Amino acid sequence: MIRLNTLKISLILFFLNNIAIAQNLRVDIKTYQLPILADQSINVIKRYVIHSDIALYNQKIELPITIDKFNNQIVKQIELWQSNTDTTLLKDGNKEKFEKLQSQVFQKAKTNLMAVTNIKKGANYFWLSVQVPPVKNLLTPLDISYDALKLNGKKIKFQDLKSSSHRYAVAVRRHKQDRVHTSRIPGIITAKDGSLVSVYDARYESGRDLQGHMDIGVSRSLDGGHSWLPFEVAIDMGEFGGLGQKWNGVSDPNIIINENNGEIFVAGLWMHGVIDETGTWYPGIKDGKEIWNHQWKTKGSQPGFGIKETSQFLMVRSQDNGKTWSKPINLTEMCKKEDWWLWAPAPGHGLTMKNGTLVMPTQGRDNSGKAFSNITYSKDGGKTWLTSNPALPRSTTECMAVELDDGRIMLNMRSNLNSTEKGEKNGRAVATTNDMGKTWIEHPTSHHALIEPTCMASIHKHHYSESGNEKTLLVFCNPNSKYERVNISLKISKDNGNTWISKTLLDEGKGRGYSCITSIDKNTIGILYESSQADLVFQQVSLKELL
Repeated sequence: MIRLNTLKISLILFFLNNIAIAQNLRVDIKTYQLPILADQSINVIKRYVIHSDIALYNQKIELPITIDKFNNQIVKQIELWQSNTDTTLLKDGNKEKFEKLQSQVFQKAKTNLMAVTNIKKGANYFWLSVQVPPVKNLLTPLDISYDALKLNGKKIKFQDLKSSSHRYAVAVRRHKQDRVHTSRIPGIITAKDGSLVSVYDARYESGRDLQGHMDIGVSRSLDGGHSWLPFEVAIDMGEFGGLGQKWNGVSDPNIIINENNGEIFVAGLWMHGVIDETGTWYPGIKDGKEIWNHQWKTKGSQPGFGIKETSQFLMVRSQDNGKTWSKPINLTEMCKKEDWWLWAPAPGHGLTMKNGTLVMPTQGRDNSGKAFSNITYSKDGGKTWLTSNPALPRSTTECMAVELDDGRIMLNMRSNLNSTEKGEKNGRAVATTNDMGKTWIEHPTSHHALIEPTCMASIHKHHYSESGNEKTLLVFCNPNSKYERVNISLKISKDNGNTWISKTLLDEGKGRGYSCITSIDKNTIGILYESSQADLVFQQVSLKELL
């Protein structure tokens, strides 16, 4: 009789506990769009937040998951983590804030993650993450299907996606890789031999801008971005003038390929010593102390041509698809107006026009120190260069250019107005020219079509074939937000930039936000960008998806 009563009491308690679970639980779900990286042991795909009005102990959590036929051969492991508070996105660097509840080696398409844990009163955070090896096809999505979350065998009802799709990517540059503290400011082109050539700031000592010890780094891929060759350097001014490396930094690369002969040019901005806030040059030391300033701050670059007066515009070239680079030549005196405070490359890539003219987007500060955007071009294959008038009278900086189908050049520019303007007038500044920048016309989409949090953005013209006809498409990439550098996204225009369609979210996390786009082939584009998951990440997107 005692045993029977005990059994009845246990059944009643179990029944009451399940009633309590049903009445006192609420679940919030978030599915993440972040690049899935093979060299990263944690790739977050989903977060469950279980809100409970009471504390529940020894609860068995079950998450039935199905991974599609292709990917169940790739995904090595899927894991369930728990944390008491909502922190920054789960990554290798903050594992200590989480408890791993379950780790399941993936050997078949379906699995059931199970763990026993306590549910505290309030919010309880659970995260799903995956581990993957290097993939052979970056275009194959990681598709995952989810069944209902169960607690003690009972399904918890809530609104959730029944499936989600995620993108594989490659971390081209990691923080502190190759003794480089931070890799920033990406540019990328596809060389004539089909290899990808990327350039970026190799900032050895810290993540901050010039002045500092930094070179223009190079990474190349021979297989469409699935793997990358060891780190190389395109521009390094060493200890020029007897000053240390940290007083000879080179930054903000732009890369351009001459589509007619395959020659590649890379430009970078060099600072020698430091010009302080008063416009006075120092060899990095002022009153016995190291000083710091950069070209956009106060009077960090000044009128004139000399290396102690103004930042210098350097250029190197490669005739073997980026394997080796020439010694730098200095274009400052050739192109800069003497009274401009600054003339500099704009990060990203340039273009070859249909008539063979090479066009590189540039930027600077005028005779009053005000920022502007413009273009610099060569009609003789890069032997000599000319720079244009500023595109717009208002303050703009980093820019990229495309040639429209009618031969005009469209310049898409970062606008300093967007730092304060978060309303309908927030957006990239856009202007066009039909006379190589002697005159400019502001485009109808300027300051309202492409929102931004004041950040560099990239634009690229892609050529493809459809039903035997040659067509073009403009592809744009930036942080799709007015407020933060989040939601790295692609947009496309089928009508030469008159209208834009939002297409693809690459990375919703917070990063530095710079990017550059290239055409890998007629059916595939590649994007190199500053990610929330690594310094520089590379992804592929198919033309079919964009269209």
